[in-house]
Amino acid sequence: MNVQNRNLSIDNIEFNVKDIARSKAFYGAVFGWTFVDYGPAYTEFHDGRLAGGFTTGEPVRPGGPLVILYADNLGEIRRKLIDAGASISHETFSFPGGRRFHFIDLDGYELAVWCAEQV
Repeated sequence: MNVQNRNLSIDNIEFNVKDIARSKAFYGAVFGWTFVDYGPAYTEFHDGRLAGGFTTGEPVRPGGPLVILYADNLGEIRRKLIDAGASISHETFSFPGGRRFHFIDLDGYELAVWCAEQV
């Protein structure tokens, strides 16, 4: 996907897992996904169309994966979410390559929004 066209779209799906190696073996064998490791607590997967990740950095979410959206302006989208009634469940934090925060939508679903590191 062209980076210019990803603003305000689903960009990533993140699975919190107990064992990254086990998850890689499972999804690689069953679905043919490929992987890029970013340290011991995170690996990115590609299914041929969408990228996502496995992380051991947070507890397993039995309700499903974390859907991550991209926004060019993290502060602006955060304000819009709050104005629309969302609550922030994880304040903005930095990670290699960017920053993100988590929010709870009106039905109780937790999602995240990230942006590339802004200077």
